[in-house]
Formats: sequence, structure tokens, C-alpha cells
Amino acid sequence: MDDAVSVARRVAAAFPARAAEHDRDASFPAADVADLRRAGLLGLMVPARLGGHGAGFATYARVARALAEGNGATALVFNMHASVTGALAAVPEDLARGLGAPEAFFAERDDVLRAAASGALFQVAMSEAGAGSRFSAMATTYEPEAGGWRLRGRKTFCTGAGHADAYLLVARSTDGARASQFLVPAGEGLQVERTWDPLGMRATASDDLVVDMAVPASALLGGVEGLAPLLAEVMPQWLVASYAAVYVGVASAALVAAVDHVRERGLEHLPAVRARVGRADAAVSSAWLATTEAARCVDEAPGTLGTNRWVYRAKLLAGDVAMDVAASMVEACGTSATRRGHPLERLFRDARCGSLQPATSDVCADWLGTAGLGLDPERDAAVPRW
Repeated sequence: MDDAVSVARRVAAAFPARAAEHDRDASFPAADVADLRRAGLLGLMVPARLGGHGAGFATYARVARALAEGNGATALVFNMHASVTGALAAVPEDLARGLGAPEAFFAERDDVLRAAASGALFQVAMSEAGAGSRFSAMATTYEPEAGGWRLRGRKTFCTGAGHADAYLLVARSTDGARASQFLVPAGEGLQVERTWDPLGMRATASDDLVVDMAVPASALLGGVEGLAPLLAEVMPQWLVASYAAVYVGVASAALVAAVDHVRERGLEHLPAVRARVGRADAAVSSAWLATTEAARCVDEAPGTLGTNRWVYRAKLLAGDVAMDVAASMVEACGTSATRRGHPLERLFRDARCGSLQPATSDVCADWLGTAGLGLDPERDAAVPRW
């Protein structure tokens, strides 16, 4: 899949020139996404038989890093799209049938993936105020209605809100017993409320979605209720480690921006500056090695405890390294790099978000600590993971 990575690097080369404006206005990077669409990258995770690249997780990670080196916010939009298409493409058919998925699901899944390969954009509507990404705490509900489902609630931090063709939405049954996933189209019943004015990753346009809509029975992912926690346990890469590649890319971009600044200002002779650059180089490389190891494990042995430990390690390291590297590079460059419009100032703010996105660094560390102590990190936590 070197070709997809090369295409991503070429496409991402145009992102930095647009990044400052989108960051200033907290506006959606529509031209960036149009470039992704024209390049065929929205079909990256779609099987070749359906018109896509048929990429695995390792190729996704390399593409996501390349895009993030151009603009981290655009890479997060791509990440959400890849999370939907990658998860749909990767669910084994025997597992789906074993869980009770009807035969109609497979044709519906293929239609969604064909649409992605043709340029349709999918995003994720999961997080909620006070619940984050924990399914067990969500207030958005679903219930049967007229042969389909009625969904009601409010989603926050919805990347690309108002710009996607459809959203993967998580809701709980009205009795609170089950958490399920629905693929719902944009349009009637989904209202975007402009709430997005954050510190970093401003160009993700992650506004709120107010939901009150009727959807057909086929909108229930897999045709089976209650699958959301199970899929999160067996496929955590799309809820956890997919972010890691993005934030390694942001950290790498911060290092490059700092090196450019240092050379322009003639600061490369200062030992303290060189030491910071050296430590940043080592930190970015170490986070990338963890991310690529996690990706290799996902492709070779998905869902095992050993693989999932690498998934959480990668997210923990990438989130913390992005924040630490960007902060150190600002110190290496000095106050002039903190002016609005300087690439490093934007990258510093974007990098700060990495440890906060699910799973947060604290959640990752707790998951790893629980596993390291010989406990079950999904079931022995005081607070439910999902």
C-alpha cells in the first residue's frame, strides 16, 4: 500500500496553506476533504472488490500520520471516516452471523462501503456531555417505532457535524439495558448546533448534533441490539489507537516547524536548543514505533489481549508525546513562535488535545495497569470502560 501512502503525502502537501484560516474560523476543511475524495482515499479501508484500496490497519496508520503532518484536524476527520469504514470492513462474517446478524446486513454493509469508495463521507456521533465515550453513561436513547427505530438525544464533539453523508451513532435502549450502533443519514431529524470554539483541533468543526429522528430497521448496525460494547472490546483500535497515528503526525509536524524556525533564526548553535530537538526526535520515533507495532498486531491478531495492550500503549504514548514535544519545541523556539499565525502555535494547541481524546491518557494508563496486574481491564474496573 505504498501507493496510498504516497498519495496521502502528496494530498497533505496542500493542507498547511489552508490550515491557519480554518483554525482561526473553526471552519470545516472542505477543500482538504475534497482532495481526499478526488484521490480515492475515502475508500482506503474499503475492500478492493467494492472499489476501494483494501487497506489494513498498518496502512491506515501510515496514511493518517502523513495527513496529520499536513493538518491534524483534517487527519481527525479522515480518522473518523476510516473508523466507520474500517470497522465495517473488518468484522468477520462468521462472527457477525454468530451474533445473529441477518443476511440482509451484509448487502447493506457492502452498499455503505461502495458509497465510501465513491466519495461518501462518514463520521461518528458518539460522545456526550457528562458521559464522554462511555456507552453505559449515554443519555441518547432508541426505541422501536413503526417497524424501525426512534432515536432521541444530543451528541457533542461530533467531528464534521453537518458535513457528512451519514453518522455512526451510539445510543442506549430506553430501559438502559443495551448500547447499540446505528448508521443514520444526514438530513431530517439531525440538527447541527454551532457550539465549537475550542483550544485546538478547531478545524474539525466538532459541533453538537441534536437527534430526534425515525430510522428504518436496517439502520441498526449488524441488525442486532447491544453490540456496541462487544465491538469496542474486540476492535478497540478504531476507538483508541486510530488516534495515535494522527497525534504522532502532529508531533512530527511540530518538530519540523521548530527546526525550520530554529534555522531561520540562527539558533542551531545553542546546545539547549539542539538537546530539545534531539529529545523530540527520539520521542516522536518511539511513539511511532509503538503505533506501528500496535498496527502490526491489529492486522495479524486482532482482538487478543496482547494486541489490545499495544493499542492502549500506542494511544497513551502518542497523546503524551504530542503534548510534550510541542511544548518543548515552543520553548526551543522562544516567544516569537507563540504568535498567532505561526505554525507552531497552532500545532501546540492541536497537540494538547491528544491526551484528552478517547481513550484519554489516564484511561489508557489505568487499562494497562489493570492488565499488568493480572486483572481483566474490561471487567475489573471500578467504572465501566464503555
